Amino acid sequence: QQTVTAACHHCVDPACMNGCPTNAYEKDEETGIVRHLDDQCIGCQYCILKCPYDVPKYSKKRGIVRKCDLCSSRLAVGEAPACVQACPTAAIGIEIVNKEEILRAYRGDTRTADSSRFLQTAPDPSYTLPTTRYKTKRAFPSNMAPADFQKIKPAHSHPPLVIMLVLTQLSVGAFCAATLLRIFFPANLIAQLAPFQSLVALALGLLAIGASTLHLGRPLIAWRAVVGLKTSWLSREIVIFGLFAKLAVLYAASFWIPLLAPFKNAFDLLVCASGLMGVFSSLMIYQDTRRKFWSGTTAALKFFGTTALLGPATILFAATLQAVITPSLQTQAAFSELTTSLGVALIAIALVKLTGELAVFRHRFDSRFSPLKRTALLMSGELGEATTIRFIFGTLGGIVLPLVLLLQRPAPGVATLGITLWVLLFCALGELLERYLFFTAVIPPKMPGGVE
Repeated sequence: QQTVTAACHHCVDPACMNGCPTNAYEKDEETGIVRHLDDQCIGCQYCILKCPYDVPKYSKKRGIVRKCDLCSSRLAVGEAPACVQACPTAAIGIEIVNKEEILRAYRGDTRTADSSRFLQTAPDPSYTLPTTRYKTKRAFPSNMAPADFQKIKPAHSHPPLVIMLVLTQLSVGAFCAATLLRIFFPANLIAQLAPFQSLVALALGLLAIGASTLHLGRPLIAWRAVVGLKTSWLSREIVIFGLFAKLAVLYAASFWIPLLAPFKNAFDLLVCASGLMGVFSSLMIYQDTRRKFWSGTTAALKFFGTTALLGPATILFAATLQAVITPSLQTQAAFSELTTSLGVALIAIALVKLTGELAVFRHRFDSRFSPLKRTALLMSGELGEATTIRFIFGTLGGIVLPLVLLLQRPAPGVATLGITLWVLLFCALGELLERYLFFTAVIPPKMPGGVE
Protein backbone atom coordinates (compact mmCIF):
# COMPACT_ATOMS: atom_id res chain seq x y z
CA GLN A 1 0.00 0.00 0.00
CA GLN A 2 1.15 3.50 -0.88
CA THR A 3 -0.37 6.50 0.91
CA VAL A 4 -0.54 9.81 -0.94
CA THR A 5 -1.92 13.20 -0.03
CA ALA A 6 -3.86 15.48 -2.33
CA ALA A 7 -5.10 19.06 -2.32
CA CYS A 8 -5.68 21.47 -5.20
CA HIS A 9 -3.34 20.74 -8.10
CA HIS A 10 -3.35 24.36 -9.36
CA CYS A 11 -3.78 23.12 -12.90
CA VAL A 12 -2.31 24.83 -15.96
CA ASP A 13 -5.77 24.66 -17.60
CA PRO A 14 -8.14 24.67 -14.59
CA ALA A 15 -11.57 23.15 -15.25
CA CYS A 16 -13.00 25.01 -12.26
CA MET A 17 -11.95 28.38 -13.68
CA ASN A 18 -13.09 27.57 -17.22
CA GLY A 19 -16.54 26.48 -16.09
CA CYS A 20 -17.27 29.22 -13.56
CA PRO A 21 -20.13 31.46 -14.77
CA THR A 22 -19.07 34.41 -12.58
CA ASN A 23 -15.29 34.37 -13.15
CA ALA A 24 -14.83 33.62 -9.45
CA TYR A 25 -11.45 32.02 -10.11
CA GLU A 26 -8.17 33.58 -11.15
CA LYS A 27 -4.78 32.08 -11.99
CA ASP A 28 -1.67 33.93 -10.90
CA GLU A 29 0.54 34.35 -13.96
CA GLU A 30 3.75 34.28 -11.93
CA THR A 31 3.14 31.45 -9.46
CA GLY A 32 0.39 29.50 -11.24
CA ILE A 33 -1.73 29.44 -8.07
CA VAL A 34 -5.46 29.12 -8.77
CA ARG A 35 -7.39 31.31 -6.33
CA HIS A 36 -11.08 31.39 -5.58
CA LEU A 37 -12.58 34.87 -5.36
CA ASP A 38 -15.18 34.58 -2.63
CA ASP A 39 -16.87 37.90 -3.34
CA GLN A 40 -17.73 36.90 -6.92
CA CYS A 41 -19.04 33.41 -6.12
CA ILE A 42 -22.82 32.84 -6.27
CA GLY A 43 -22.63 29.29 -4.91
CA CYS A 44 -23.80 27.53 -8.10
CA GLN A 45 -21.33 24.68 -7.34
CA TYR A 46 -20.63 24.02 -11.01
CA CYS A 47 -16.89 24.06 -10.31
CA ILE A 48 -17.44 21.04 -8.06
CA LEU A 49 -18.84 19.13 -11.05
CA LYS A 50 -16.09 20.37 -13.35
CA CYS A 51 -13.09 19.54 -11.13
CA PRO A 52 -12.04 15.90 -11.68
CA TYR A 53 -10.08 15.87 -8.41
CA ASP A 54 -12.95 16.70 -6.01
CA VAL A 55 -11.16 19.82 -4.73
CA PRO A 56 -13.73 22.66 -4.40
CA LYS A 57 -16.06 22.24 -1.43
CA TYR A 58 -19.37 24.00 -0.88
CA SER A 59 -19.85 25.87 2.40
CA LYS A 60 -23.57 25.94 3.18
CA LYS A 61 -22.95 28.46 5.94
CA ARG A 62 -21.22 30.93 3.62
CA GLY A 63 -23.25 30.04 0.52
CA ILE A 64 -20.08 29.82 -1.57
CA VAL A 65 -17.40 27.35 -2.63
CA ARG A 66 -13.95 27.32 -1.02
CA LYS A 67 -10.69 25.66 -2.05
CA CYS A 68 -6.97 25.53 -1.32
CA ASP A 69 -5.09 28.64 -2.50
CA LEU A 70 -1.69 27.23 -1.47
CA CYS A 71 -1.86 29.44 1.62
CA SER A 72 -1.18 32.56 -0.45
CA SER A 73 -1.40 34.74 2.65
CA ARG A 74 1.42 32.75 4.24
CA LEU A 75 3.50 32.78 1.07
CA ALA A 76 3.14 36.56 0.93
CA VAL A 77 5.02 36.89 4.24
CA GLY A 78 7.64 34.28 3.46
CA GLU A 79 6.06 31.31 5.25
CA ALA A 80 5.45 27.88 3.75
CA PRO A 81 1.89 26.58 3.29
CA ALA A 82 0.45 25.06 6.46
CA CYS A 83 0.51 21.50 5.09
CA VAL A 84 4.19 21.80 4.14
CA GLN A 85 5.13 23.25 7.51
CA ALA A 86 3.08 20.74 9.51
CA CYS A 87 4.16 17.52 7.76
CA PRO A 88 6.45 15.66 10.21
CA THR A 89 8.23 13.66 7.50
CA ALA A 90 8.73 16.51 4.99
CA ALA A 91 6.65 14.56 2.47
CA ILE A 92 5.24 17.75 0.90
CA GLY A 93 7.13 20.54 -0.83
CA ILE A 94 6.36 23.41 -3.20
CA GLU A 95 8.25 24.76 -6.18
CA ILE A 96 7.69 26.78 -9.33
CA VAL A 97 6.95 24.28 -12.11
CA ASN A 98 7.77 24.51 -15.79
CA LYS A 99 4.45 25.04 -17.58
CA GLU A 100 5.84 23.96 -20.95
CA GLU A 101 7.08 20.74 -19.41
CA ILE A 102 3.57 20.04 -18.06
CA LEU A 103 2.09 20.68 -21.50
CA ARG A 104 4.56 18.35 -23.18
CA ALA A 105 4.01 15.64 -20.58
CA TYR A 106 0.22 15.56 -20.81
CA ARG A 107 -0.71 17.06 -24.17
CA GLY A 108 2.38 16.49 -26.26
CA ASP A 109 2.53 14.27 -29.34
CA THR A 110 2.61 10.49 -28.94
CA ARG A 111 6.38 10.53 -28.54
CA THR A 112 6.47 12.98 -25.63
CA ALA A 113 3.10 12.68 -23.83
CA ASP A 114 3.21 10.57 -20.69
CA SER A 115 0.04 10.79 -18.60
CA SER A 116 1.37 8.18 -16.17
CA ARG A 117 3.76 10.82 -14.83
CA PHE A 118 0.94 12.24 -12.71
CA LEU A 119 -0.50 9.44 -10.57
CA GLN A 120 -1.75 6.01 -11.52
CA THR A 121 -5.50 5.47 -11.01
CA ALA A 122 -6.08 9.25 -10.88
CA PRO A 123 -8.26 11.03 -13.50
CA ASP A 124 -6.65 11.69 -16.88
CA PRO A 125 -4.30 14.68 -16.39
CA SER A 126 -4.55 15.80 -20.03
CA TYR A 127 -7.93 17.37 -19.19
CA THR A 128 -6.71 20.07 -16.77
CA LEU A 129 -2.89 19.68 -16.71
CA PRO A 130 -2.33 19.36 -12.95
CA THR A 131 1.02 20.63 -11.68
CA THR A 132 1.39 18.29 -8.70
CA ARG A 133 4.23 15.77 -8.97
CA TYR A 134 4.12 12.49 -7.09
CA LYS A 135 7.60 11.10 -6.46
CA THR A 136 8.40 7.59 -5.28
CA LYS A 137 11.20 5.04 -5.56
CA ARG A 138 8.74 2.17 -5.67
CA ALA A 139 7.77 0.27 -8.79
CA PHE A 140 4.03 -0.34 -8.91
CA PRO A 141 2.13 -3.06 -10.79
CA SER A 142 0.07 -2.06 -13.81
CA ASN A 143 -3.13 -3.29 -12.15
CA MET A 144 -2.75 -1.12 -9.06
CA ALA A 145 -6.13 0.19 -7.83
CA PRO A 146 -7.34 2.73 -5.24
CA ALA A 147 -8.19 1.33 -1.82
CA ASP A 148 -11.82 2.45 -2.30
CA PHE A 149 -12.03 1.03 -5.83
CA GLN A 150 -14.99 -1.27 -5.12
CA LYS A 151 -16.98 1.31 -3.17
CA ILE A 152 -19.90 2.95 -4.97
CA LYS A 153 -22.47 5.30 -3.50
CA PRO A 154 -25.12 7.68 -4.87
CA ALA A 155 -24.04 11.21 -5.68
CA HIS A 156 -25.89 14.38 -4.64
CA SER A 157 -29.38 14.59 -6.15
CA HIS A 158 -29.51 18.41 -6.67
CA PRO A 159 -33.34 18.72 -6.37
CA PRO A 160 -33.55 22.34 -7.67
CA LEU A 161 -31.61 21.34 -10.79
CA VAL A 162 -33.85 18.30 -11.28
CA ILE A 163 -36.94 20.54 -11.23
CA MET A 164 -35.36 23.27 -13.36
CA LEU A 165 -34.14 20.92 -16.10
CA VAL A 166 -37.40 18.98 -16.40
CA LEU A 167 -39.66 22.05 -16.38
CA THR A 168 -37.56 24.08 -18.82
CA GLN A 169 -37.55 21.12 -21.20
CA LEU A 170 -41.30 20.68 -20.68
CA SER A 171 -41.87 24.35 -21.51
CA VAL A 172 -39.67 24.23 -24.62
CA GLY A 173 -41.35 21.01 -25.71
CA ALA A 174 -44.82 22.52 -25.28
CA PHE A 175 -43.97 25.52 -27.44
CA CYS A 176 -42.39 23.30 -30.11
CA ALA A 177 -45.29 20.83 -30.09
CA ALA A 178 -47.80 23.68 -30.46
CA THR A 179 -45.79 25.07 -33.38
CA LEU A 180 -45.75 21.70 -35.16
CA LEU A 181 -49.50 21.39 -34.64
CA ARG A 182 -49.95 24.84 -36.17
CA ILE A 183 -48.12 23.63 -39.27
CA PHE A 184 -49.89 20.29 -39.72
CA PHE A 185 -53.41 20.93 -38.37
CA PRO A 186 -56.27 23.17 -39.51
CA ALA A 187 -55.43 26.80 -38.82
CA ASN A 188 -58.75 27.62 -37.17
CA LEU A 189 -58.45 24.80 -34.62
CA ILE A 190 -54.89 25.64 -33.59
CA ALA A 191 -55.66 29.37 -33.53
CA GLN A 192 -58.32 28.62 -30.93
CA LEU A 193 -55.95 26.49 -28.85
CA ALA A 194 -52.77 28.53 -29.10
CA PRO A 195 -53.51 31.37 -26.62
CA PHE A 196 -54.24 29.03 -23.73
CA GLN A 197 -51.39 26.66 -24.60
CA SER A 198 -48.88 29.50 -24.77
CA LEU A 199 -49.87 30.69 -21.29
CA VAL A 200 -49.49 27.18 -19.85
CA ALA A 201 -46.05 26.71 -21.44
CA LEU A 202 -44.95 30.19 -20.34
CA ALA A 203 -46.05 29.67 -16.74
CA LEU A 204 -44.16 26.37 -16.46
CA GLY A 205 -41.06 27.88 -18.07
CA LEU A 206 -41.00 30.81 -15.64
CA LEU A 207 -41.55 28.41 -12.74
CA ALA A 208 -38.53 26.40 -13.90
CA ILE A 209 -36.29 29.45 -14.12
CA GLY A 210 -37.40 30.52 -10.65
CA ALA A 211 -36.67 27.04 -9.27
CA SER A 212 -33.11 27.20 -10.59
CA THR A 213 -32.24 30.01 -8.14
CA LEU A 214 -32.94 27.64 -5.22
CA HIS A 215 -29.70 25.87 -6.12
CA LEU A 216 -27.63 28.99 -5.53
CA GLY A 217 -25.96 29.81 -2.25
CA ARG A 218 -26.24 33.54 -2.98
CA PRO A 219 -29.26 33.99 -5.28
CA LEU A 220 -29.42 37.77 -4.78
CA ILE A 221 -26.31 38.22 -6.94
CA ALA A 222 -27.32 35.64 -9.54
CA TRP A 223 -27.09 38.37 -12.20
CA ARG A 224 -23.31 37.88 -12.13
CA ALA A 225 -23.73 34.48 -13.78
CA VAL A 226 -23.56 36.03 -17.26
CA VAL A 227 -19.98 37.29 -17.03
CA GLY A 228 -18.43 33.91 -17.85
CA LEU A 229 -20.09 33.73 -21.27
CA LYS A 230 -16.76 33.26 -23.05
CA THR A 231 -15.87 29.94 -21.42
CA SER A 232 -18.81 28.69 -19.34
CA TRP A 233 -21.73 26.72 -20.73
CA LEU A 234 -23.61 27.56 -17.56
CA SER A 235 -23.41 31.27 -18.42
CA ARG A 236 -24.60 30.49 -21.94
CA GLU A 237 -27.55 28.48 -20.63
CA ILE A 238 -28.57 31.34 -18.34
CA VAL A 239 -28.38 33.93 -21.12
CA ILE A 240 -30.25 31.78 -23.64
CA PHE A 241 -33.05 30.77 -21.27
CA GLY A 242 -33.33 34.42 -20.21
CA LEU A 243 -33.89 35.28 -23.88
CA PHE A 244 -36.32 32.36 -24.20
CA ALA A 245 -38.39 33.67 -21.28
CA LYS A 246 -38.60 37.17 -22.75
CA LEU A 247 -39.60 35.86 -26.17
CA ALA A 248 -42.17 33.53 -24.60
CA VAL A 249 -43.75 36.50 -22.77
CA LEU A 250 -43.94 38.46 -26.03
CA TYR A 251 -45.44 35.49 -27.88
CA ALA A 252 -48.10 34.91 -25.21
CA ALA A 253 -48.84 38.65 -25.11
CA SER A 254 -49.27 38.77 -28.90
CA PHE A 255 -52.62 36.98 -28.54
CA TRP A 256 -53.96 39.74 -26.32
CA ILE A 257 -52.14 42.90 -27.43
CA PRO A 258 -53.06 43.98 -31.00
CA LEU A 259 -49.78 45.90 -31.40
CA LEU A 260 -47.81 42.62 -31.11
CA ALA A 261 -50.17 40.48 -33.20
CA PRO A 262 -48.34 41.02 -36.56
CA PHE A 263 -45.17 39.53 -35.02
CA LYS A 264 -46.90 36.46 -33.59
CA ASN A 265 -45.42 33.91 -36.02
CA ALA A 266 -41.93 35.40 -35.71
CA PHE A 267 -42.12 35.25 -31.91
CA ASP A 268 -43.34 31.65 -32.18
CA LEU A 269 -40.33 30.51 -34.20
CA LEU A 270 -37.86 32.50 -32.09
CA VAL A 271 -39.25 31.00 -28.89
CA CYS A 272 -38.77 27.48 -30.26
CA ALA A 273 -35.29 28.20 -31.59
CA SER A 274 -34.06 29.84 -28.38
CA GLY A 275 -35.65 27.08 -26.28
CA LEU A 276 -33.89 24.32 -28.22
CA MET A 277 -30.62 26.24 -27.95
CA GLY A 278 -31.20 26.43 -24.20
CA VAL A 279 -31.72 22.67 -23.97
CA PHE A 280 -28.51 22.16 -25.96
CA SER A 281 -26.66 24.44 -23.52
CA SER A 282 -28.01 22.41 -20.60
CA LEU A 283 -26.74 19.27 -22.30
CA MET A 284 -23.28 20.78 -22.80
CA ILE A 285 -23.02 21.84 -19.14
CA TYR A 286 -22.97 18.20 -18.10
CA GLN A 287 -21.09 16.78 -21.07
CA ASP A 288 -18.32 19.29 -20.34
CA THR A 289 -17.66 17.57 -16.99
CA ARG A 290 -16.47 14.45 -18.87
CA ARG A 291 -18.46 12.04 -16.74
CA LYS A 292 -19.28 8.86 -18.66
CA PHE A 293 -22.95 8.76 -17.66
CA TRP A 294 -23.29 12.36 -18.84
CA SER A 295 -21.68 11.81 -22.24
CA GLY A 296 -23.10 13.62 -25.25
CA THR A 297 -25.24 10.80 -26.68
CA THR A 298 -26.69 9.74 -23.33
CA ALA A 299 -27.42 13.27 -22.14
CA ALA A 300 -28.87 14.25 -25.54
CA LEU A 301 -31.30 11.31 -25.42
CA LYS A 302 -32.40 12.30 -21.93
CA PHE A 303 -32.65 16.08 -22.39
CA PHE A 304 -34.14 16.24 -25.88
CA GLY A 305 -36.18 13.11 -25.12
CA THR A 306 -37.76 14.87 -22.13
CA THR A 307 -38.44 17.89 -24.34
CA ALA A 308 -40.06 15.73 -27.02
CA LEU A 309 -42.11 13.70 -24.51
CA LEU A 310 -43.43 16.32 -22.10
CA GLY A 311 -44.27 18.82 -24.86
CA PRO A 312 -47.03 16.71 -26.46
CA ALA A 313 -48.22 15.52 -23.02
CA THR A 314 -48.67 19.14 -21.91
CA ILE A 315 -50.43 20.19 -25.12
CA LEU A 316 -52.72 17.13 -24.94
CA PHE A 317 -53.83 18.07 -21.43
CA ALA A 318 -54.13 21.79 -22.22
CA ALA A 319 -56.24 21.10 -25.32
CA THR A 320 -58.55 18.77 -23.38
CA LEU A 321 -58.89 21.24 -20.53
CA GLN A 322 -59.78 24.02 -22.94
CA ALA A 323 -62.32 21.76 -24.66
CA VAL A 324 -64.01 21.15 -21.29
CA ILE A 325 -64.03 24.85 -20.36
CA THR A 326 -65.25 26.04 -23.79
CA PRO A 327 -66.78 23.00 -25.54
CA SER A 328 -67.94 25.00 -28.55
CA LEU A 329 -64.34 25.48 -29.71
CA GLN A 330 -63.74 21.92 -30.91
CA THR A 331 -65.74 19.36 -32.83
CA GLN A 332 -65.62 15.66 -32.03
CA ALA A 333 -63.71 14.91 -35.27
CA ALA A 334 -61.11 17.63 -34.75
CA PHE A 335 -60.54 16.63 -31.13
CA SER A 336 -60.22 12.95 -32.05
CA GLU A 337 -57.68 13.74 -34.76
CA LEU A 338 -55.66 15.90 -32.37
CA THR A 339 -55.60 13.32 -29.55
CA THR A 340 -54.72 10.53 -31.99
CA SER A 341 -51.72 12.41 -33.37
CA LEU A 342 -50.44 13.40 -29.92
CA GLY A 343 -51.05 9.89 -28.56
CA VAL A 344 -49.07 8.25 -31.35
CA ALA A 345 -46.24 10.74 -30.84
CA LEU A 346 -46.16 10.06 -27.09
CA ILE A 347 -45.99 6.29 -27.53
CA ALA A 348 -43.20 6.48 -30.13
CA ILE A 349 -41.10 8.95 -28.12
CA ALA A 350 -41.58 7.07 -24.84
CA LEU A 351 -40.53 3.77 -26.43
CA VAL A 352 -37.34 5.31 -27.83
CA LYS A 353 -36.47 7.12 -24.61
CA LEU A 354 -37.13 4.23 -22.23
CA THR A 355 -35.24 1.82 -24.47
CA GLY A 356 -32.28 4.18 -24.57
CA GLU A 357 -32.28 4.48 -20.78
CA LEU A 358 -32.34 0.70 -20.39
CA ALA A 359 -29.16 0.43 -22.44
CA VAL A 360 -27.00 1.38 -19.44
CA PHE A 361 -27.80 -1.96 -17.77
CA ARG A 362 -25.81 -3.88 -20.36
CA HIS A 363 -22.71 -2.50 -18.66
CA ARG A 364 -23.44 -4.64 -15.60
CA PHE A 365 -21.68 -7.43 -17.50
CA ASP A 366 -18.56 -5.42 -18.38
CA SER A 367 -15.34 -7.20 -17.45
CA ARG A 368 -13.84 -3.94 -16.16
CA PHE A 369 -15.23 -2.12 -13.14
CA SER A 370 -15.90 0.90 -15.34
CA PRO A 371 -17.84 4.05 -14.37
CA LEU A 372 -20.82 2.87 -16.44
CA LYS A 373 -20.74 -0.53 -14.74
CA ARG A 374 -20.82 1.24 -11.38
CA THR A 375 -23.76 3.33 -12.57
CA ALA A 376 -25.63 0.20 -13.68
CA LEU A 377 -24.93 -1.48 -10.33
CA LEU A 378 -26.17 1.59 -8.47
CA MET A 379 -29.37 1.79 -10.51
CA SER A 380 -30.11 -1.90 -10.00
CA GLY A 381 -29.00 -1.93 -6.37
CA GLU A 382 -29.17 0.99 -3.97
CA LEU A 383 -31.16 3.11 -6.43
CA GLY A 384 -33.22 0.15 -7.67
CA GLU A 385 -36.51 1.32 -6.16
CA ALA A 386 -36.30 4.76 -7.79
CA THR A 387 -35.28 3.14 -11.08
CA THR A 388 -38.23 0.74 -11.03
CA ILE A 389 -40.74 3.48 -10.24
CA ARG A 390 -39.23 5.65 -12.97
CA PHE A 391 -39.87 2.98 -15.61
CA ILE A 392 -43.36 2.23 -14.26
CA PHE A 393 -44.35 5.90 -14.45
CA GLY A 394 -42.74 6.30 -17.87
CA THR A 395 -44.57 3.27 -19.24
CA LEU A 396 -47.94 4.28 -17.78
CA GLY A 397 -47.76 7.91 -18.88
CA GLY A 398 -45.98 7.46 -22.19
CA ILE A 399 -47.38 4.17 -23.46
CA VAL A 400 -50.33 2.62 -21.58
CA LEU A 401 -52.61 5.65 -21.11
CA PRO A 402 -51.96 7.14 -24.60
CA LEU A 403 -52.81 3.68 -26.00
CA VAL A 404 -56.10 3.79 -24.06
CA LEU A 405 -56.87 7.14 -25.69
CA LEU A 406 -56.13 5.74 -29.14
CA LEU A 407 -58.35 2.71 -28.61
CA GLN A 408 -61.27 4.62 -27.11
CA ARG A 409 -61.10 7.70 -29.40
CA PRO A 410 -62.86 9.65 -26.63
CA ALA A 411 -64.91 12.81 -26.98
CA PRO A 412 -63.81 15.99 -25.19
CA GLY A 413 -65.10 15.80 -21.64
CA VAL A 414 -64.26 15.38 -17.98
CA ALA A 415 -63.43 11.66 -18.35
CA THR A 416 -60.94 12.38 -21.13
CA LEU A 417 -59.52 15.27 -19.13
CA GLY A 418 -58.82 12.83 -16.28
CA ILE A 419 -56.90 10.50 -18.60
CA THR A 420 -54.83 13.30 -20.13
CA LEU A 421 -54.08 14.69 -16.67
CA TRP A 422 -52.74 11.31 -15.59
CA VAL A 423 -50.73 11.09 -18.81
CA LEU A 424 -49.06 14.41 -18.00
CA LEU A 425 -48.56 13.59 -14.31
CA PHE A 426 -47.08 10.14 -14.91
CA CYS A 427 -44.82 11.43 -17.68
CA ALA A 428 -43.66 14.38 -15.58
CA LEU A 429 -43.05 12.25 -12.47
CA GLY A 430 -41.19 9.71 -14.58
CA GLU A 431 -38.95 12.40 -16.04
CA LEU A 432 -38.30 13.91 -12.61
CA LEU A 433 -37.16 10.49 -11.41
CA GLU A 434 -35.07 10.04 -14.54
CA ARG A 435 -33.33 13.34 -13.81
CA TYR A 436 -32.90 12.36 -10.14
CA LEU A 437 -31.11 9.22 -11.33
CA PHE A 438 -29.14 11.32 -13.82
CA PHE A 439 -27.50 13.07 -10.86
CA THR A 440 -27.39 10.33 -8.23
CA ALA A 441 -26.23 7.43 -10.44
CA VAL A 442 -23.31 9.27 -12.06
CA ILE A 443 -19.81 8.21 -11.02
CA PRO A 444 -17.65 11.32 -10.64
CA PRO A 445 -13.92 11.18 -11.35
CA LYS A 446 -11.83 11.71 -8.23
CA MET A 447 -8.46 11.11 -6.69
CA PRO A 448 -7.76 7.63 -5.26
CA GLY A 449 -9.34 7.19 -1.84
CA GLY A 450 -8.36 5.17 1.21
CA VAL A 451 -10.08 2.58 3.34
CA GLU A 452 -12.82 4.04 5.54
